[in-house]
Amino acid sequence: MANPDNIGMIYPAAIPVSCLRTNSHRNRRNARCGGNPRVHEILRFLAILLYSGKQMTNQLTPENILKTGMAFWPAKTLLSAVELGVFTRLAQGSLSLDALAEQAGLHPRGARDFLDALVALGFLDREGDRYSNTSETDLFLDRNKPSYIGGILEMANRRLYPIWSDLTQALLTGKPQNEIRTGEADLFEKLYADPAGLKEFLAAMTGVSRAANMTIARAFPWHGYHTFVDVGTAQGDLAVQIALANSHLRGMGYDRPEVGPIFEQYAQTANVADRVSFVPGNFFEEDLPQADVVLMGHILHDWDLSTKKMLTRKAFDALPAGGAFVVYESLIDDDRSQNAFGLMMSLNMLIETPGGFDFTGADCMAWMKEAGFSNTRVEPLVGTDSMVIGIK
Repeated sequence: MANPDNIGMIYPAAIPVSCLRTNSHRNRRNARCGGNPRVHEILRFLAILLYSGKQMTNQLTPENILKTGMAFWPAKTLLSAVELGVFTRLAQGSLSLDALAEQAGLHPRGARDFLDALVALGFLDREGDRYSNTSETDLFLDRNKPSYIGGILEMANRRLYPIWSDLTQALLTGKPQNEIRTGEADLFEKLYADPAGLKEFLAAMTGVSRAANMTIARAFPWHGYHTFVDVGTAQGDLAVQIALANSHLRGMGYDRPEVGPIFEQYAQTANVADRVSFVPGNFFEEDLPQADVVLMGHILHDWDLSTKKMLTRKAFDALPAGGAFVVYESLIDDDRSQNAFGLMMSLNMLIETPGGFDFTGADCMAWMKEAGFSNTRVEPLVGTDSMVIGIK
């Protein structure tokens, strides 16, 4: 039988041992521990659960369980800060509590706790009563900077946060839980039909891809190539970053026609519109534009296995001999036990798409070899992203 008194040795900071004694001590225990017998029964159960049948040490705690289970607290705190423009408001310099609260429209009751929570989470600095951005939030979360990646957080706040509450339903049914949960339309048709939603979605794709895009633009051996096409280009950040880093290249962004004006404005703003052009199309119905390098970033994971293989074959057909196919994703590690982000991205595809899933580098190389690529390799990029390269 487990001895709950030993919980003090297992997790000494968690629960006073005196709050976990047997029924003979109930009245005294209630007085010491808040007077709620229900609380004490829960604490006793936790003690038994932690101790029973195991040799515990004082290193074993539920910290990771609780931290993960309550991770929506810090996530939503950051998402609300982005929504309220906190980091953009601080881009011009520090502000007092009252001034920042007034600008962001915060009610006095929660303002100080909210801003101090952002300090504790490492997203704001504070000196006295004045708050300021950290170096990271100033660079990446000021909407007025070209380095802004908050688009993905804006979409996470508006779309992903609510629909992820239905993950359990997706796991039970295998069906999307988003705008197409009733099966009336393709997700991308629905997104692209709403101009405001489309703009948000494309900006989100830039936010989630920016670091990888910049790495590909510099790390891939572009000196051996002259042209490229970014398939499913979205706002066009990958094409823009490649052009900015490689003045000899000419590139194309390939996507549905609705994307064209947004892509062209983005390229114009980056001063690469003379070397990067938009090509409208539908890769289900047409061949891909021909180029020396074909790129697909966060595209293959949207689709089922047969579509993944079809797109890989189309990439092969669009390349000359010696051409390269570059796929980058949050690749799942081959052992499927390390890259938690990649695995959760695949769960996101479960929630968002009828058949999409993420995959390992070995999976992608196998599809490339099946399509005819003779030389394949995986290279890390930044964070959880890696690229798979196939040479024709």
